Amino acid sequence: QVQLVESGGGLVQAGGSLRLSCAASGSIFSINAMGWYRQAPGKQRELVAAITSGGSTNYADSVKVRFTISRDNAKNTVYLQMNSLKPEDTAVYYCNADISVGNWGLIRRNYWGQGTQVTVSS
Repeated sequence: QVQLVESGGGLVQAGGSLRLSCAASGSIFSINAMGWYRQAPGKQRELVAAITSGGSTNYADSVKVRFTISRDNAKNTVYLQMNSLKPEDTAVYYCNADISVGNWGLIRRNYWGQGTQVTVSS
């Protein structure tokens, strides 16, 4: 079993900052790409940022410059530093990871965290 546990959401004023964390645990052989998605009420879930095992990153245009994704491979953890937050960033943020499991890592599965609420007030 593999679990992704997120933390760090909350309520912040516009212009403020938050840092999200997501720790993966369980029978993990290796973690490939990790990322953050978000879903606002009445909208589809969208990719916010992603990072490969080698550290290459990709961001949604709406968060470039303001958000930074990083990972600590030793801790199986991915972070999302969010600066200059805007009310339109309000959403439930979900961690996602592509993880190889099993004794030889031959099984590759996609996992989701339970989500953490981020609310930005104007």
